[in-house]
This record gives sequence, structure tokens and C-alpha cells, in this order.
Amino acid sequence: MQGFWKEHAGLGMLGPGADEALAPLAAPEIRQRVLIAHFFARLRHASQHYIGLPFGRAMLERWMRGKIGGRLVEDWGLPRHVLSEVMGEEALTLHVDPRKLIQEAIHAPLHVEKRPSPLAFIWDGSWDERREDLRTGSRYRLISELDQNRHRLENTARYAKLLARIETGKPWASHQQGVFLDTPEKIRHYLRVYIGFMDDMALNGFDPARGKDALDVAISREGRILKIDRGLHRLAMAQRLGLPSIPVRVRHVHRLWWKRITEGAHGAEALQRVEQALRQCMPEESPGPLDEMPAPALPDDFWPEPRLPIRGNIQ
Repeated sequence: MQGFWKEHAGLGMLGPGADEALAPLAAPEIRQRVLIAHFFARLRHASQHYIGLPFGRAMLERWMRGKIGGRLVEDWGLPRHVLSEVMGEEALTLHVDPRKLIQEAIHAPLHVEKRPSPLAFIWDGSWDERREDLRTGSRYRLISELDQNRHRLENTARYAKLLARIETGKPWASHQQGVFLDTPEKIRHYLRVYIGFMDDMALNGFDPARGKDALDVAISREGRILKIDRGLHRLAMAQRLGLPSIPVRVRHVHRLWWKRITEGAHGAEALQRVEQALRQCMPEESPGPLDEMPAPALPDDFWPEPRLPIRGNIQ
């Protein structure tokens, strides 16, 4: 590890998982924070590889074979990473219309309800009944505004917010990306990266390999698809462009849905039933019964016309 710190000392570098398009913005000013982010990313990877996965495989093996303690493993929620290994990514990948995937699952405050473990595949709780409409969320608002003002980025709310940070002596920085926006030109460059991602998506379609994380979703108690954290900017781009279909990865399912589908089965039989049932799941478009905010009233023509590539140019 000492060699790692020596090798990168004094250099601007991208954060763990940052896209290469941000390379011109790699900032020496925050290199120590970025190096720490890399250190912890490596630590998490090593911990998962040498501790988490072996332990999870042993747990799932007991459940798969119906051994003593297997029921407790299911009660806990089944180790998500290992279950993905067993089922395969294809079995957990669904293809949906991004303009239908508009509801995001929201966890209750911690004082109201304990949050399920992100390491578990089966989730308990009311998270699927608390939702936010992504059409009025900050990510889609950002992407739409950038698209509409691509030649005058100074008119966007995000530019104004980032510029205000500079003027108050607190430039915006991200150690996960390795970016430090301390000049107006860096702000413009940063925002143009988002536009570049969207234009590439319009020309070449959705690339699952682009981006740090997959577009993760969860299955509600009713068997409906809800968006969860990560990949929200790329989803907003696909929605803005009107792509016909994008791949999403099922990361969690509600226990009530799991019980209804598996009907007490365990092991390979249960997983086969889940895989087959997932193909019937469709995106949830309605508000949740526990939503804190009323459903927004949106016009019928809310979405812009789908954008199709014409020999490398964007309509």
C-alpha cells in the first residue's frame, strides 16, 4: 500500500469507478481524499472477496441443500451477491421501457422502521409502499435542463449552484470522481460530460458497461418493478431520449412476493420459480399508499418526442 501512495503522490487522479471522460478534470487539489477513496474501495473489494463471498457461499449452500440452519438463512434474506452467482446475471436482468420505470422505492426514516440489509436479496418492510416519482426528481430535471441549454449551460440551475460554491469559497468536489470544480470553465466541462453521455446513448443505445453501477431495481410485494439507488442519471437520459428498452438488474425482492412465488420451496426449485416469475414483472407506475407527497399532476405530453440518431447527429 505504501507503494500505491508513492506512485500517485502529487498527481490528479480519477476516483474509484469514475468514467474516463472526467479525466481532464482530475484534480491534484483533492488527491489525498481521492487516494483514501481508492484505499477504501480496495479494502471493500478485498473484504468481499476473501470474507463476504466465502461466508455467503457457505450460507447459501446450507439453504440450497436444505441443511440445518438453511431456514434461518432465508429468514435473514439470502446473501445477494452469492445468489446472483448461482442464478446468473441474465436471470436477474429484465428489459423495460425507461419511461415506464418512474417510481423509486423510498425507505422509511430509521426511527420509523429498520432498513433491510443491502447484502440481503429478500427485503422485509414497507419500502415498496413509499415511492417518489422520478419524472419530477432532481436527476431528470438536471438532464432535461442540460439538454435544453446545451449551448448555454450558464442558464442552468446546476451551473448557477456550482458557480455559487466558487463565489463563496467552497468549490464543489467529489473524491469518488476525483473532480474539483473551482473555475467556471471546469463547471462547463463537467456539465458537457453529461451531455456527451446522453448523445452517445442516443447514437449507440444503452451500454450496460458504461457507468460504475448497473441500473438496480427491486420487486415489490405486488410483483412490480421499482427503481432503487444508483444509475439514476443514466435512467434519466434514457427517459429523455425515449429509448424503447433498457436492461435493469433485480437486486432485491419483497418477502411477501418471494413467499407467494416460491410457495415454501427452497434451493434450485425456489430459484427457478423466481426466475420464471420475474419475466412477468412490469414497472410500477402508480404512487405508493405511504407516499409523503401527493402524486404530481403532469401533462399528457410530458415526455419529449423520442430522439433517433441520424448518421452521428442528434435530432
